[in-house]
Amino acid sequence: MGSKLFVSHYASGMLRVFVLCLATLGLPAVAEELRGSVRVVDGDTIEVGRDKVRLFGIDAVEKDQTCQGADGRDFACGRHVTDWLRNFVGTREAVCDVRDRDRYGRFVAVCRVGGDDLGGVLVSAGLTTAYRRYSRDYVAQETAARAAGLGFWAGEFQAPARYRQERIVGHEAPGACRIKGNISKNGRIYHMPGEGSYARTGIRPEKGERWFCSEADALAAGWRRAGG
Repeated sequence: MGSKLFVSHYASGMLRVFVLCLATLGLPAVAEELRGSVRVVDGDTIEVGRDKVRLFGIDAVEKDQTCQGADGRDFACGRHVTDWLRNFVGTREAVCDVRDRDRYGRFVAVCRVGGDDLGGVLVSAGLTTAYRRYSRDYVAQETAARAAGLGFWAGEFQAPARYRQERIVGHEAPGACRIKGNISKNGRIYHMPGEGSYARTGIRPEKGERWFCSEADALAAGWRRAGG
């Protein structure tokens, strides 16, 4: 009995020392659960109370990302999924099971509202993808949504991770050639600096997209002006 009591006190003491070391090093201890009112930031990020939370296991289209619907028209899918999640949550509170912290200091967690797993709901509706790099928890839901043509799977959209990478590369104009020659189902369209869709349009050279130095160059190459 005495040895068990000693082990218990020893373990408890070591835990306190570990937590103290984390505090001394400036490293945040990961909470087990978060609970509170919700503010939706984007398709895979919410705020629970004052804490910012990245939903575990999913990757949503970026807030400024556009997709192509079943009719071939571009639409603001990033804003769509943000609004959809906001409407789904409403005024309800979330309970989040914290798994980790990411490099931005956000909690990474599985969050439920009214018993519904937000990540699972979004993937099942075809509005986000399973983040296979970190988890396979939602792969089955994504496969089912894709097969049924639900949500964004009814049209075409770029994988969020690829979009982020190409946005970094594709938004850097080579010298003074700042006109973006984009290709979509609507054809070859060029975007002028300052126009509404310019900032969110990336250039993918592997698809034949390119930069132009002048409108005359773009027109001569067979592109037409956005909105024209």
